[in-house]
Amino acid sequence: MSGAPAVRISIESASEKQVQEVGLDGSETYLQPLSMSQNLARLAQRIDFSQGSGSEEDEPPPGAQARDWAAPGDAEDEEGLVKFQPSLWPWDSVRNNLRGALTEMCVLYDVLSIVKDKKFMTLDPVVQDPLPPKQNPQTLQLISKKKSLAGAAQILLKGAERLSKSVAENQENKRQRDFNSELLRLRQHWKLRKVGDKILGDLSYRSAGSLFPHHGTFEVIKNTDIDLDKKIPENYCPLDVQIPSDLEGSAYIKVSIQKQAPDIGDLGTVNLFKRPLPKSKPGAPHWQTKLEAAQNVLLCKEIFAQLSREAVQIKSQIPHIVVKNQIISQPFPGLQLSISLCHSSNDKKSQKAASEKQSPEDHLYVLEHNLHQLIREFHKQTLSSTMMPHPASAPFGHKRMRMAGPQAFDKNDISSLQPNEGLLEKIIKQAKHIFLRRRSIQLQLNIGVEQIRVVHRDGRVITLSHQEQELQDFLLSQMSQHQVHAVQQLAKVMGWHVLSFSNHVGLGPVESIGNASAITVASPSGDYAISVRNGPESGSKVMVQFPRCQCKDLPKSDVLQDSKWNHLRGPFREVQWNKMEGRNFVYKLELLMAALTPC
Repeated sequence: MSGAPAVRISIESASEKQVQEVGLDGSETYLQPLSMSQNLARLAQRIDFSQGSGSEEDEPPPGAQARDWAAPGDAEDEEGLVKFQPSLWPWDSVRNNLRGALTEMCVLYDVLSIVKDKKFMTLDPVVQDPLPPKQNPQTLQLISKKKSLAGAAQILLKGAERLSKSVAENQENKRQRDFNSELLRLRQHWKLRKVGDKILGDLSYRSAGSLFPHHGTFEVIKNTDIDLDKKIPENYCPLDVQIPSDLEGSAYIKVSIQKQAPDIGDLGTVNLFKRPLPKSKPGAPHWQTKLEAAQNVLLCKEIFAQLSREAVQIKSQIPHIVVKNQIISQPFPGLQLSISLCHSSNDKKSQKAASEKQSPEDHLYVLEHNLHQLIREFHKQTLSSTMMPHPASAPFGHKRMRMAGPQAFDKNDISSLQPNEGLLEKIIKQAKHIFLRRRSIQLQLNIGVEQIRVVHRDGRVITLSHQEQELQDFLLSQMSQHQVHAVQQLAKVMGWHVLSFSNHVGLGPVESIGNASAITVASPSGDYAISVRNGPESGSKVMVQFPRCQCKDLPKSDVLQDSKWNHLRGPFREVQWNKMEGRNFVYKLELLMAALTPC
């Protein structure tokens, strides 16, 4: 067989995959092709090694047995000419069986050696496809219906999955669009910048001229707390802001005036917070209220830091005291001005601690408002002007720094550009003014639930009912008495002498509301006298008494013979008060006194 031509045998499977099943929707399920080792093992399973070589087909015909006794040499000589010749040798079958057994033993040895080394081939069992058992027609019909329903359910599940993915993508795109639109609204009110993958904002007043070193940076984050599958609430906002922890909550500056100063050792942290926390305005987003409250906290901290700095630097006869979050000053002896920073965060502990402290009933809201105005004026003064610097290379710094270059200002000139009075000095002056104004108050009204308590300057207390007429009559009587008191104070200023004064005049017409008041004053020379009677209902009546010598219409008396008695004052004459010049009662009376006072 050495001369036979070589034949190539390909054991690779076809590249086309076999179709196992075609679904109702047209989808095909393919069978995976076998690997080379699986294909070789499958072909080896088909070989039947139990059949021997000594079968009936291998027996030679009877006529050919004579040739089987021929010599082996002769057979080999004719081998090239005769392709097949049955053997007539009687031990030919034994020889063939021994040769086949030797071949099988050699093959078995080679296979065992290859399997033992596991370098070139491994034997894996091939699972043959079991034959389907025979089933009745009802079972086959049920199985077919089950497969059909399973295919339809699979199609529906795939469609539902695609729909759910599409809805989720639409909601995510909508939320992204809402986030971008809300971010645009935020950018219209606050300064924003992008740093890396973060969006940062600015709460400080540096652009308005503030020198406070706090950065005031907040971060804009996307609100992902809500579940897209659930119903979106009405107050949902697609973005949220994260502010620094020291700016959370609410704060205000408390300014109070007390008569008795406490001991310095008793001073501690003041945590007064009775005013409610800021609520969101209707229609305003949540982030707007949160940022406004944080900016207010930052401004209050800047105000208190500026006041603390000035309290330490300013030299006064009575030094100012700065303890924790409280500044104490004494504008007058025995009078104390207290300025405190009250900051309350959103946690429950600080709110509980704030409720345990005393209530800020003595808080002067006017001075708090004035402090905010003063700090804004300070920002305006330090802010650079709109004019361009000269030369153009000069820095865009503060005004005094920019003017120092081209005009060659020295340190003294630059310091002269700064305001002389600080924030603390201005607020102390305003506190002095308020205290002096309190001392000049005529009365005080305490409005209750069912009654009104009136506290006079001299300490008298009058209780009024809820009737409106009672309060109106009382105020009219107080106005009448106030005008008479104003005449008394004006006489002291003008140098006139008070001859008589009465809050309850018993002469003249009876007033239906309260009592009339009267006062009589004389000029410095004693020649003229002015009498004023003021009633709640009758109004003001002013009379002037001239010297007797100036009264030409007086009859001559035989009793007064000496000329010295002519210097006595004559009868009173009423002044036409409506024709007097002046804006009010006090101005008119001042002009009258000035006209009657000799030069």
